[in-house]
Amino acid sequence: MSFLEGTLTTIALCWRIERRDGIALGLTDHDRDLLIDGLVHRAAPGMTPSAIRRSDGLDADTMDITGALTSAAITEADLLAGRWDGARVTLFAVDWSGADPTRVPLGIGTIGAVETQQQGFTAELRGASAALERPVVELTSPECRAELGDARCRVPLAGRRRMQRVIGVDGQTVTLDAVEPSGDAYGGGLLRWIGGANSGLHAAIAGSDGARVTLRSDPALPVVAGDLVELIEGCDKSLATCAARFGNAANFRGEPYLPGIDLLTRYPGA
Repeated sequence: MSFLEGTLTTIALCWRIERRDGIALGLTDHDRDLLIDGLVHRAAPGMTPSAIRRSDGLDADTMDITGALTSAAITEADLLAGRWDGARVTLFAVDWSGADPTRVPLGIGTIGAVETQQQGFTAELRGASAALERPVVELTSPECRAELGDARCRVPLAGRRRMQRVIGVDGQTVTLDAVEPSGDAYGGGLLRWIGGANSGLHAAIAGSDGARVTLRSDPALPVVAGDLVELIEGCDKSLATCAARFGNAANFRGEPYLPGIDLLTRYPGA
């Protein structure tokens, strides 16, 4: 590769970041924008990677990327809201002069922990081998380990998703323009923001009562009346609810009758 050799090199580092919602962003440490594979990589001199370490072992490869919050595409509000969590990142080197079209891959992975400080941020880039750190098998539990509507649960969600408008917000309590179909129907479910400043984000629902739902945390960004949301029903993951409410006990993924650790402390007559 000619641009990596010689006394004068023309190397530029580039990042291609693809968010989970489909938005793609290109950045480079060069002093001018570069057009690569149809995507403009904006000049971001403040973007610097830590030492790039690659190995052929099973240890997870990680790398930190530090940058300044100078690009309108990466704002502190979006970072704190989690819009960039899990984004796919490709790091590579190119010849900024364009004489050599070769790209040198340096790393690929997903964004993990993100920290902000003053006017900058640090993002952890986790390599593909980080997936090996996940548990291989599930642990037994009295509650169901499936998620409502997934391939193991098999409860159809076609009639359990509803679009509604926000009337008002008080902390973690959101008041909607329609009541729930049954008591605590959305407890343990999900609220997806379709409109407003939180569009594209989602929030876990702790419980619901009539036209009000209580989120597990405050909305990341301000909410105004009229914002459109999608409500997805939830499940408390108990066998009783699975059988009575959903009629789905045959697909229950839990062990409610398996003896617990307290069996070791029992004695005759207790």
